[in-house]
Amino acid sequence: MTVLVAAEKGFSFADPYAIGILFCGVAVVAAIGALSHQHERAFSASLIYLGLGVGSAVVIQLSGVGWLDPISDAELLERVSELAIVIALFATGLKLDRPLTWRSWSGVTRLLVIAMPLTIGAVAVFGVGVMGLSVGAALVLGAIVAPTDPVLAGDVGVGPPGDEDEREPNFSLTGEAGLNDGLAFPFLFLGLFVAETGGSDWLDNWLTADVLYAVVTGLVIGGVGGYLLAMGAVKLRERDLLEPQLDGWMAVAAVLLIYGAAEIAGTYGFLAAFAGGVGFRHYEHGHEYNGRVHDGAETVEKFGELAVILLIGSMVGLAGLKAPGFEGWLLVPVLLLLIRPLAVAVSLVGSGLPAFERGFVAWFGVRGVGSLYYAAVAVVTGVLTPDETEVIVWTALACVMVSILVHGLSATPVSRRMGAAQQRALANARR
Repeated sequence: MTVLVAAEKGFSFADPYAIGILFCGVAVVAAIGALSHQHERAFSASLIYLGLGVGSAVVIQLSGVGWLDPISDAELLERVSELAIVIALFATGLKLDRPLTWRSWSGVTRLLVIAMPLTIGAVAVFGVGVMGLSVGAALVLGAIVAPTDPVLAGDVGVGPPGDEDEREPNFSLTGEAGLNDGLAFPFLFLGLFVAETGGSDWLDNWLTADVLYAVVTGLVIGGVGGYLLAMGAVKLRERDLLEPQLDGWMAVAAVLLIYGAAEIAGTYGFLAAFAGGVGFRHYEHGHEYNGRVHDGAETVEKFGELAVILLIGSMVGLAGLKAPGFEGWLLVPVLLLLIRPLAVAVSLVGSGLPAFERGFVAWFGVRGVGSLYYAAVAVVTGVLTPDETEVIVWTALACVMVSILVHGLSATPVSRRMGAAQQRALANARR
């Protein structure tokens, strides 16, 4: 029987477990540094996380240590990314101050109803015509890479609760990221239905259960649950029954309650988590409690981002990089430079947004933790063939890594240029 002890007899160096503990410490210190004054740098903190992960992958490969694999360890990755996403979705909902009207959310609606389906369809066509995937597998790939990421989109989204400067392009990206992670589920299930059964006997069940019931009920559970939790927490705070220094933990408690209730009801917990944040925020806009809860959620969110992006980088190896083939890697620039911009351009026709703001929204379709989660779900179902599973998973990870790189490098400078352009446009309008 092998027993792990703190020290061994005689000289003993470079124990893998101790190295892992040391690396975790380095990662946390790096996270603290990366998250400090991040808006003053010309690149996103996510680049640091990805670099650490890739560096650790090299060490893991050279040392021969067994490590996580996105296919054989898909269930673990699904749960890890799931927790990071739901916290991020709740925190995203807490940021949004706009009233729940069509006029206020029209830009978000356009991106969800028009741009996302167009993106999924275009990726599916590419998957069948260029990558040689089956129709079901191609739809699954489209659903995996179409959603923008609520964690990484925070670099170009709106500010914290109470920030009055909710510019339309930033708001649209934040709202899109908050909702499309949940709304991609029906398309993922559509692809799995096609891949597993074919035909159309399942169509009624998909429309009623996976689209109407799961979407609408999830939003209702989240919105009502968030509102009631905020009301109860604020009243308890006013009676000094809750300690102010624990306000940040309410975000964790609230999102677990809402997400758990939505999943028990068979709805989309991701939608419920986002709607829960919106409902929580709308109970009382002016209460300082919202800001403290948001700060707690954002801290957990950012460290969750670190953990998942580290995992993504650490799983990179030569075999994984070769898995998508030339056609899979070709999808990356096609998605980021052609499919996403064209889909957004079509969706924003008649929106009234200036050209540079439409370009801003079109460019920052950030892929990230959500795509890892959907890829893991597709693997766990076991519906796709092993060959298609490998191609889809590693193609999705390629899209995520390149998106983190190019969007992370461009987030700050492009945001500054857009802000300057908006100021010039405002000054010209006042003349």
